Amino acid sequence: MGNGASLFSDGETYQRLRGRSNRAVGELFLDWLSLPKGLKWLDVGCGSGAFTELVLERCAPSHISAIDPAEGQVRHARNRPELTQVAFRVGEAEALPYGDHEFDVAAMALVMTFVSNPTKAVTEMMRVVRPGGIVGTFAWDFVGKGYTQQPLRDAIEAMGVAVPLSPRHANSRLEDLQRFFAQAGLDLISTRGIEIHVSYPSFDDYWAAETLLSNFVVQPLQKMTEMQVKQVKSYLQQRLPRDGEGHIAYPARVNAIKGQVPV
Repeated sequence: MGNGASLFSDGETYQRLRGRSNRAVGELFLDWLSLPKGLKWLDVGCGSGAFTELVLERCAPSHISAIDPAEGQVRHARNRPELTQVAFRVGEAEALPYGDHEFDVAAMALVMTFVSNPTKAVTEMMRVVRPGGIVGTFAWDFVGKGYTQQPLRDAIEAMGVAVPLSPRHANSRLEDLQRFFAQAGLDLISTRGIEIHVSYPSFDDYWAAETLLSNFVVQPLQKMTEMQVKQVKSYLQQRLPRDGEGHIAYPARVNAIKGQVPV
């Protein structure tokens, strides 16, 4: 899946940073899929197992396998007591180590922007799903400024420091997702945007969580002077939206797509 995945090799840390928002958007994605219980599922790019856990809770699968290229993430997921029935493996989305038609559903949660060859990854998911089965994915809308760290990115850029997107962030656009699914040969392709609200009880909680991992947003921040960092904090404290209880709360958005394996 490429070098970007290495930023998230620590499953426990990643869960602290993204656990709540990932769960919220995953629930809405599963509601949109609206699939019957008792199916065989594959979670591609499972990370710390947050989406895997959601599938177990909400879809009652007869079997679920999960795979991720980061050994640290898989190790963390395997050690979670609520995931003991999951068959975890370490591996790449573009070369899934499963046989043809093994599953009823293959899903990829928030991974498309880390995949080096998206069409190949979708083709692989289609290969391991039976005819008539479902392939689906969703990704933060980076290009449309729907990512959960967009307020922090805006604050850093307000200081005159560029926070460029990577070329793979374009993979999150609906038109690109549609292209990957069409090139793979899926039928009945449909898309939608899913919006959630990111919430933190205080600014200190927000800052600690949003700067926890050294990703493309945080790396420029780490190169700034102490005074510049204080300016970023001041910018955010003045502009971050708050709800009726005074909690920090702002919208974030993913683009989602699903398709059916040709019968």
